[in-house]
Amino acid sequence: MSSPERKSLLKHHTKLQRYYNSLESRLGYRLFLGGTRHFGLYENENAWPWPIGTALRRMEDHLFDSLALPEESEVLDAGCGHGYVAANLAARGLRVEGIDIVDRHVVRARQTVRGRGLEGRVRVRKGDYHDLSVFETGRFEGIYTMETLVHAAEPEKVLAEFYRTLRPGGRLALYEYDHIAVETLPEEDRLSMQAINDLSAMPANQRFSRGVLDGMLAEAGFVDVVVRDLSKRTQPLLWLFFVVGYIPYLVIKALGLQKRFVNTMAGVEAYRSAVKGVYRYTVVTARKPDYLVNRAVQHALLAQWK
Repeated sequence: MSSPERKSLLKHHTKLQRYYNSLESRLGYRLFLGGTRHFGLYENENAWPWPIGTALRRMEDHLFDSLALPEESEVLDAGCGHGYVAANLAARGLRVEGIDIVDRHVVRARQTVRGRGLEGRVRVRKGDYHDLSVFETGRFEGIYTMETLVHAAEPEKVLAEFYRTLRPGGRLALYEYDHIAVETLPEEDRLSMQAINDLSAMPANQRFSRGVLDGMLAEAGFVDVVVRDLSKRTQPLLWLFFVVGYIPYLVIKALGLQKRFVNTMAGVEAYRSAVKGVYRYTVVTARKPDYLVNRAVQHALLAQWK
């Protein structure tokens, strides 16, 4: 990696550390999600949001089913947070390598693993999914992100590393957001989205218009790319964020404190955007081909076929 690229990535890492270490992030994730860093999955859009823990586990079960891997498969949790997802997948028979770039997350994830008695099934280390050189080619049978690819500074590079470290036939499951094209939004909504993505260190989220991520996956060499929309089944939690955050949101805007309370702003505006169909919560699954063909040869064969 060249020096300018490294400096840019280090700057991004600093912003990401700052976001997750902020008092608002630490309190918000703890009070609402028990330290977990992902949405809950509900039976339908009109479901009561409580108990939140049940919805969180349902989302993790959905991930397990999306990976569809046999017991003892090795998987990579790319952005493991406090380790709850990794621990629950390990409890169901998988072996998990968890990486995270945020120091606080690595410490807490190791505590989670020890507390669940899963040291033999989950290993956690500090790591950046832009560079997975600590893992050999073809190491994993599965890789997943749970609302962490949105933080990527260079998602194409991340997907290339996922492709390399997956075994032929290995499965990928990405639980992420997408949205309608930014340029089609009213100026106020467009500027708000840009500000939230910047303050939350989510540059990839700014780029993930509908169709972009699946296109990136195809370009990286993945096959069987499928996008499923889970928006309605995550809406009860978004509604709760909106209800709890709306009055503080108005006060924050009036006082010009948006930079200090980005999660409050995002919670209210994300619900509004979801209702209007601007944002979606999706799971994108894909597979590394069983038989690998040189990309140049593959393109030549396709051209000849046409």
